[in-house]
Amino acid sequence: MIDIICGARPNFMKVDPIIRSLADRKKIRLIHTGQHYDHKMSESFFDELELPKPDINLNVGSASITVQTAHIMERYEASFLESPPEAVIVVGDVNSTLACALVAVRHSTPVVHVEAGLRSFDRRMPEEINRILTDQISDLLLITSREAKDNLLAEGRDGKNIVMVGNPMIDTLFRLLPVARSKHISVPDRPFGLITLHRPSNVDCPERLKDIFGAFARIDDMELIFPAHPRTVSNIEKWDLREFLPENLIIAEPMTYLEFIRHQEKAAVVITDSGGIQEETTVLGVPCVTIRENTERPITLEQGTSVLCPEPSEIPKAVVTQIENRPETVPEIEMWDGNAGERIAKGIINLTGEDR
Repeated sequence: MIDIICGARPNFMKVDPIIRSLADRKKIRLIHTGQHYDHKMSESFFDELELPKPDINLNVGSASITVQTAHIMERYEASFLESPPEAVIVVGDVNSTLACALVAVRHSTPVVHVEAGLRSFDRRMPEEINRILTDQISDLLLITSREAKDNLLAEGRDGKNIVMVGNPMIDTLFRLLPVARSKHISVPDRPFGLITLHRPSNVDCPERLKDIFGAFARIDDMELIFPAHPRTVSNIEKWDLREFLPENLIIAEPMTYLEFIRHQEKAAVVITDSGGIQEETTVLGVPCVTIRENTERPITLEQGTSVLCPEPSEIPKAVVTQIENRPETVPEIEMWDGNAGERIAKGIINLTGEDR
């Protein structure tokens, strides 16, 4: 039996192709840590992706990074010891990724890290710490792009444990975009921008958030749709920032996955601080402005449609430039072809053996 860990919203799209490719060859136990507990940010994704219901839900809920990581470790270890798996698969860089990897390695169980080797080189980001530590204790490092191997080798990892597999989140996008197109999802019939913001560096500082809203007000030729993260909404209320919300900004409820990718495909521009959305906009050929100083996904800058924009005052200019430079053909990135799940499954079988 293999444990597959699913914690936060981006994890769901990454584990989906792994489960589909591995289920006929291995007994799988799907562990949902409950790190995201809002229905549209959790359970609806299982429904739309047609994922099996979790075998175990740890229900950890929200807390500080330290407390949440500790709760995940404590609750996962209890389930782990009841029925020890032969390997643990973790994806991405959320708290659940590191916490469950630590439990596995403490019990001498192989860890497979999907999306290994990504680096922003900014240790102020909690995700960067999660990435670095998880990669140091993982037995099999499955990477989405070539520069990730260089990062891992520079940190002393053995090249024989690093395997290029491509991007499983793109598998899910390719599989479900036709489904999203077939649904009667209401999308504006005029040019609009789509916004996501969730990183503490952008939404946990009132002056920074106010400056970002001021920049949005200067994008006055299109409507901006903002399916806001619950923490962002809470901060807007806490700091009395509603008076600074521009008229062209529409704050919406969090979208389901199908709703979001349909809006993303149709958007004139996407403004985000998310890593995964940089990847999705790249394969969709949609202009993307990333409100960050750095990115752990430099391939989206070099070969994709994204540009970094750390200063809020520069956002309107970046939006215009990105829209003007929209590519005529969609960029193609090595192994971002919809078959990453199968390559990941082969890597896991090579590590653990074929028997169920």
